[in-house]
Amino acid sequence: MHQVASPLTGSALSPGYVLEMQGICKSFPGVKALDGVNLAVRSGTVHVLVGENGAGKSTLMKILSGEHRIDGGTIRFKGQLLDHQDTRLALELGIAMIHQELSPILEMTIAENIFLGREPMRGYFVDFRKMEADTQVLLDRLGLKFKASQKMRELSIAGMQLVEISKAISRKASLVIMDEPTSAISDTEVAMLFRQIADLKAHGVAIIYITHKMDEIFRIADDITIIRDGQWVASDAATAYDESKLISLMVGRTISSIFPKETVPIGAVALKVQGATRHGVFKDISFEVRKGEILGIAGLIGAGRTEVVRAIFGLDPLDAGTVELDGKPLKVKGPADAIRRGIAMVSEDRKAEGLVLCRSVQENISLANLDKFAPGLFLNLKAEAESGQKMREMLQIKTASLATTVGNLSGGNQQKIVIAKWLLGDIKVLILDEPTRGIDVGSKSEIHKLMTQFAKQGLAIIMISSELPEILGMSDRIVVMHEGQITGELPRSKATQENIMAYATQAVH
Repeated sequence: MHQVASPLTGSALSPGYVLEMQGICKSFPGVKALDGVNLAVRSGTVHVLVGENGAGKSTLMKILSGEHRIDGGTIRFKGQLLDHQDTRLALELGIAMIHQELSPILEMTIAENIFLGREPMRGYFVDFRKMEADTQVLLDRLGLKFKASQKMRELSIAGMQLVEISKAISRKASLVIMDEPTSAISDTEVAMLFRQIADLKAHGVAIIYITHKMDEIFRIADDITIIRDGQWVASDAATAYDESKLISLMVGRTISSIFPKETVPIGAVALKVQGATRHGVFKDISFEVRKGEILGIAGLIGAGRTEVVRAIFGLDPLDAGTVELDGKPLKVKGPADAIRRGIAMVSEDRKAEGLVLCRSVQENISLANLDKFAPGLFLNLKAEAESGQKMREMLQIKTASLATTVGNLSGGNQQKIVIAKWLLGDIKVLILDEPTRGIDVGSKSEIHKLMTQFAKQGLAIIMISSELPEILGMSDRIVVMHEGQITGELPRSKATQENIMAYATQAVH
């Protein structure tokens, strides 16, 4: 296959190229993350970098942005050989990165976050008035309805993502790296982002774009590079690929179905919610989910979907309404009560709420079931290890060992560990909030197969997803929410993208 990357014949890049990375190698303890990866990016283009979770995409970008040092290979940016890269130098050269996992300073304002480390000064003091004024001009130009003086904690995840994008634009970078930038933003905000990308391209800015969403790849890509298991596979113009060819190159195999939904027997009502209300958040929510059923909850970002399941799980209080489990009233003062009764929740933000990133795979898997492994004063390490290995094999968790630190694993494998943690318990209802957010097509297919397997075992599953193909592909029944209320309910046979969106935008009355 023809490689877009220009071969280097001298110390400078070929005309039209802003970046070339050749033969990049990087190892971490027990893991060879990158082994001879190549990437060449042209000015004024969108270069989409694709591969499964764990393929090495984020590691390659962290090397480019100066967060990691390379073990081997060369990097040239705008004709300059980068042999002692660091984050400050990368920013000074014009390389800006928008990370998939956001880390804003929540108690600071939008303006303070955007200008962090490069604040305008008046003598020895920060010029807060100028900083806020310049930020407001930027936000207004981008069409964002925020105030520069707002605290970051007032924003949704989508809002924080948009502020990160604004920060990169404000740096006037020559190369902007976007790692899963649309994983937590609405279709309207995606359209706004794509307009900004088009504007950046028109001004000669190069964009490296990482995404697992096939529709996005073919909407915005000029060139595509594929890496698999830390190695370069192919690079070519986007027009050289179709979806099946791209997936095959990414995963090294053909995936028969990303949505392996099977018809399974639907049993008795497992969970029943009536009139659930949390003032100012959601109102009069009523639904039920049966054993063996996958109930999809659809709606736009901010519709109140996550807030409803948080209340069921005991993370937030209900002001009114009732919840029943197996026909008996369910009273939960916190997640511990919900877990004891057989309700598990895989949250939208796995890193903040689902995992202890500094601890091992084994410790994270057994975390919610320590009573099971410590009937007395001491932990039964043998039983814990056996259960961990069983979960590792069943969910196909890719890790060097059970002792590997979870923070070093890919997003797809981290998500499997969160699921494994709950499967060790006696679970009746499994709540999955954005279960495949930021996960590649191979891992998506695996998680969807697990969902079908759980349904066959009689689990009642509630799935929240912002991806309509996932909602349509995996749900037996779909509840649609809009501004904190249920606006529609659809059986699988009558569900389409059009009628879900009609309910989600309240175009149907």
